[in-house]
Amino acid sequence: MSVASLKEFIKLESAGGIILVIAAIFALIAANSPLSGIYDLLLSTQVGVRVADFAIDKPLLLWINDGLMAIFFFLVGLEIKREVFEGQLSSREKIMLPLVGAVGGIVVPSAIYSVLNWDSPMAMSGWAIPAATDIAFALGVMALLGRRVPAELKLMLLAIAIIDDLGAIIIIAFFYTQQVSTTALLAALIGVIGLFILNRRKVGSLAPYVLLGIYVWVCVLKSGVHATLAGVLVAAFIPLRLPGHDHAWTEDIEHGLHPWVAFGILPVFAFANAGVSLGGIGMDALVHPISLGIVAGLVVGKQIGVFGAIWLAVKLGLGRLPAAVRWGHIYGMASLCGVGFTMSLFIGSLAFEETGYDHFVYDRVGILAASLIASLIGYGALRMHREPASEQETAAREVSA
Repeated sequence: MSVASLKEFIKLESAGGIILVIAAIFALIAANSPLSGIYDLLLSTQVGVRVADFAIDKPLLLWINDGLMAIFFFLVGLEIKREVFEGQLSSREKIMLPLVGAVGGIVVPSAIYSVLNWDSPMAMSGWAIPAATDIAFALGVMALLGRRVPAELKLMLLAIAIIDDLGAIIIIAFFYTQQVSTTALLAALIGVIGLFILNRRKVGSLAPYVLLGIYVWVCVLKSGVHATLAGVLVAAFIPLRLPGHDHAWTEDIEHGLHPWVAFGILPVFAFANAGVSLGGIGMDALVHPISLGIVAGLVVGKQIGVFGAIWLAVKLGLGRLPAAVRWGHIYGMASLCGVGFTMSLFIGSLAFEETGYDHFVYDRVGILAASLIASLIGYGALRMHREPASEQETAAREVSA
């Protein structure tokens, strides 16, 4: 990714984070006002598509979570593919610190949540909720600090978030898949073979990939595997480069799709999923094991996991901090990784979609509270450590590494 492309990406993510906040606020207003009945009715409206005897009939909320979010995961898949082959994850030197930071940021928060909810099998289904990071929100907070945040830190946060998204994809595939239909999966395999052929022939038109992608999405939806994974699967077969082109085709697709995702799909998802009625909810909701596990996981677990893993990797000589980055910057970034919001809400919807209203309330209260707290801590930490490292500190760090 070129420097100009990277700057454009970060600006879009930062602005998208602001739109997400606005969408979440509107959702909370709608769910806690006379509009609540309209809000609930809208999301529960049945929307169906029928062709002969074949039909898909779901509430609007599930069309958003299963359909629109598949496009989001398609974009994530493209980003992961390009970064692995040509970007921030393309070499051992570039990937090591973001990799260990992301792994620590998944393992420690999940462990903290599990410890607090170990005695409740129902609550334990949400163990992966605090493992997520919302890159749009995190970069949005960083954007408020302007040039006080080193560009290298933004790159590291971006790489950690991409690896975190990959981890979320793996978790969803293995732990949030319903009873599997072999027939539907075999039907999806036919579409995947078609995508493979298009990839090998370096077909440079997006239309056949979209048509096969819709077919694969329908098959995956009917299979019991979560339908959003079809987006990642289709992205994996988009050719990185086309013959005769000097830049990545996937980057062109990302640039065209990214504004629609940042300013359309994700805000719609946030509006549909962040609306929780606060009526009758007291402090007991925040100290419920589910809420407490999410808050402790995202706020405390992310700090310990991300910061601790990067610190250990540097001390072991597995990598070294960029020249302009101090440990205070790393702490602030680790805190911002606790802004789970979009991905946490998504995983929460998978974990508790069949367990009842109370679980949805506890997980959403926990996610919103944790994301707010993590944003404030991260912002404060980065504001305190806004100056780049001096040349002497950089030289000393290189000697110690």
